[in-house]
Amino acid sequence: MEKRSVKEWLIRVALLMIGLIIAHLGVTLFLLVDLGSDPFNVLIQGIFRRLDAISLIPGLTHGRVHIAISLLIIFVLLAVDRSYIKIGTLLCMIFGGPIIDFFSLILNPIIGKVTALPVRIIILALGCVILAFGMTIVIKSDAGTGPNDLVAVVISDKLKKKFSIMRIIVDSLFVIIGWLLGGTFGIGTLICAALVGPVAGFFMPFSEKICSKAVSVI
Repeated sequence: MEKRSVKEWLIRVALLMIGLIIAHLGVTLFLLVDLGSDPFNVLIQGIFRRLDAISLIPGLTHGRVHIAISLLIIFVLLAVDRSYIKIGTLLCMIFGGPIIDFFSLILNPIIGKVTALPVRIIILALGCVILAFGMTIVIKSDAGTGPNDLVAVVISDKLKKKFSIMRIIVDSLFVIIGWLLGGTFGIGTLICAALVGPVAGFFMPFSEKICSKAVSVI
């Protein structure tokens, strides 16, 4: 693996954080319209509800299950190919929730007043586009990727298939497995599963150019 200077790593991590902020702005818009959670959280919700039903783990919360499953994904991928796990993967886990909380505080008073379904779907679709764009910046920063995104990234790389197709397949599996375990989803979940992958595929070359130019200044 090519050795990177400290300066290059700082630039790549800065790009990742910018992408993370953009992506979670999209996630916040997506969540505030209340038309269903994202596919990964349908899986988390299903696992949480199944574990909660047997009452074997005290103090269980959706957030703790989310962290546990994310860590499990990281450990599995470390066994598959450790080159995919970088410092940015942990940054995504640490800062994702607080970024959503920050944007929710600002946007909820505005979006919470929107009741018309067509407008909410437009906001949801906009959130998915923003999420996809931010996600491509995170991926192309090559400083690490969110645990749930990593699944599609690794599979697409190993099978030499388009990321957009793999993202749809992975998100669909998240929804199906989560639903079978007791999770719930809405129209927003289905729109996210169908839209984010193709939009990310569209933005990927553009984001790669942005990140390459930023890194080339060193």
